[in-house]
Amino acid sequence: MRYLVTGEQMKQVDQYTIKQIGIPSLVLMERAALAVFKEAVNHVKQTEPVWVLCGSGNNGADGIAAARMLHLSGYHVLVILAGKKDKGSSEYLTQLSIAEKTGVKVMEGMEENPGTCNLLIDALFGVGLDREILGTHLEIMKSIISCKPEFTIAVDIPSGIHSNTGQIMGTAIPADITVTFGYEKLGTMLYPGKEYSGRVLVEDIGFPPESMKNVKTEYFTLQETDMTMIPSRPAYSNKGSFGKVLLVAGSRNMSGAAYLSALSAYRTGAGLVRIFTVEENREILQTLLPEAVIVSYRSADAERETESFEQLLIEQCEWASVIVLGPGLGQGVYVKNLVESVLVNAYVPVIVDADGLNTIASNPELTSYYTENIIITPHLGEMARLTGSSVDLIKKHLIQTAREYADRFGITCILKDAVTIAALNDQRTYVNSSGNSSMAKAGAGDVLTGILAGLLAMGMEGPDAAALGVWLHGLAGDMRKKKYGDYSLLARELADETGIILQERTRE
Repeated sequence: MRYLVTGEQMKQVDQYTIKQIGIPSLVLMERAALAVFKEAVNHVKQTEPVWVLCGSGNNGADGIAAARMLHLSGYHVLVILAGKKDKGSSEYLTQLSIAEKTGVKVMEGMEENPGTCNLLIDALFGVGLDREILGTHLEIMKSIISCKPEFTIAVDIPSGIHSNTGQIMGTAIPADITVTFGYEKLGTMLYPGKEYSGRVLVEDIGFPPESMKNVKTEYFTLQETDMTMIPSRPAYSNKGSFGKVLLVAGSRNMSGAAYLSALSAYRTGAGLVRIFTVEENREILQTLLPEAVIVSYRSADAERETESFEQLLIEQCEWASVIVLGPGLGQGVYVKNLVESVLVNAYVPVIVDADGLNTIASNPELTSYYTENIIITPHLGEMARLTGSSVDLIKKHLIQTAREYADRFGITCILKDAVTIAALNDQRTYVNSSGNSSMAKAGAGDVLTGILAGLLAMGMEGPDAAALGVWLHGLAGDMRKKKYGDYSLLARELADETGIILQERTRE
């Protein structure tokens, strides 16, 4: 697990380290500059021009220190100052003085045409940027961008990217690599900031663990070492040992979603999967996945709300240890009552997806049945319907939107986008680092619900299962892309790849 921080939290870490621990700011700065220097020499020859664009704060001071190191190592370096030489933080003035005394070439602004550069080190704005860029700084950034540097390294965060939201504050300088310090910033994890950041390198410059405890960040992401969270499978066990998944899914001509969710639950490790669906789906689902038990009902019985139908549904809910509600369920006249019945009669974790969510959006009174066992998995359109907001607004505030909805109802909200956010019901917020655009295919979300169900069935706690399930789903997409490229992925292959990943997990 890796912690993620906002700009404000990173400032708290920095100040705690300096004022409470006693590590001088210039010591941290030298280590930050050294990290930038070590990365820079991998991407430029000594004979090629290097520009270092510096603001007048401590981010600029980091850049000036890195420029000095490059200069003393024989590189052709030009420092471009966006502000006046005599105005800036004390560290900035100190680093500028040292640089000039050691012969670093310094230029104020871009009034002169410096030509072109092979390497740009962007140290203009750091994590403190919180307003739109205007005036001289905007013009300098436009000039730099128009020069089209061959390679760009951003110091801590690309200039122009908001450190909390990843939004562009007027304009931004795209980086090939971002060298960030201590902890990764949310802004480099969220689009468009993620795209502008390139490859992000998190460098240790000496912040002690106590500094993070003081901040108590609730943002995190997972990595491969977190595979240890997956429950083990004892030798002395049976199919009942690994949970019972009930899928309330599928409508006429919509059996695919139920199949994909069921397949994924099995591939992830669930012991038993039962699909509660319309009679028309029985034959195809039994053919596609004979391992699943099919319990079918007639749409006419559901529409009439017959006692036999209601009793059948209650029996399925009582059998299950986890329920998936909604994939391919459709918008038939009976679906509202079906969703309500499941929410009323379920005393186990319930994953609500697709038409389950659309039904709740159309009948908001159903939220009164939410409990802490509920996990919802909306994409942007479904979230817009649930909240009454717009897709564009949600895109700009992914974390805030997911967090507010989860907190309002005390549930876990997995908001699916290019970067998926899981606002967990224990107040932690997970930002996903796996996955790619090859997964933008019909049925991929149904696979995610199945993976989540499988993890829950095996006994994982809801918040941990939500975070790990999202990461595992994305990792399956990444592994598939490595083998077959960007274009040809099918959703069922994500389920198969999940099985392969778990095979690697248990290989001795």
